[in-house]
Amino acid sequence: MHKLWARFGHLVQEIGKFGVVGGIAFVVDFAIYAFCLQGLGMETLTAKAIAASIAATLAFFGNRFWTWRHRERSGLAREYGLYFFFNLVGIGVALGTLALTHYGLGSVWPVFQTEAADYISAQFLGTALGTLVRFWSYRTFVFVATTPPPVPAESTERD
Repeated sequence: MHKLWARFGHLVQEIGKFGVVGGIAFVVDFAIYAFCLQGLGMETLTAKAIAASIAATLAFFGNRFWTWRHRERSGLAREYGLYFFFNLVGIGVALGTLALTHYGLGSVWPVFQTEAADYISAQFLGTALGTLVRFWSYRTFVFVATTPPPVPAESTERD
C-alpha cells in the first residue's frame, strides 16, 4: 500500500484539492444561475453561460494558487488563456448537455423543459461531464509539470 501511495499520492491530493475548488465554484455557479433565472428572468442558456464564466474565473485562481501551486509557472497570461479555452470546452459540454435535454428531449417529452430538469441537466450532469474534461486538460496542458513526479526506489521489503 505504501508503494501505491508513494506513486499516486500526489494525484490523489490534486484530485482532492481540485474537488474542493470545484465545489466552491459549483456553489457560486449554482447561485448565480438561479439568480439569473429567477431574479433576472434570463433565458436558461444565457444564465448558464454567465454563471459558468464567473465560477470558472474564481476556480482558475483556486487551482493556480492552491491545487497546482507546486508546479512551475509558465506565465499567468498563458495559463489563463489556456484555462479559459479549456473552460470554454467544459462550458460547451455543460451547455450542450442542457441544450440536448431542454430543446432536444424537451421537444419530445415536455418534462425535460421544466426548471427542475434544467437544474439537473445543467448543474449536475453537464457539470460532471465538464469537470472530467477540465481536470484532464488543466493537468495536461495548463499547469504543466516540467519534471515527472518522483517514483519510489524499489525496496526489498514487502508491504
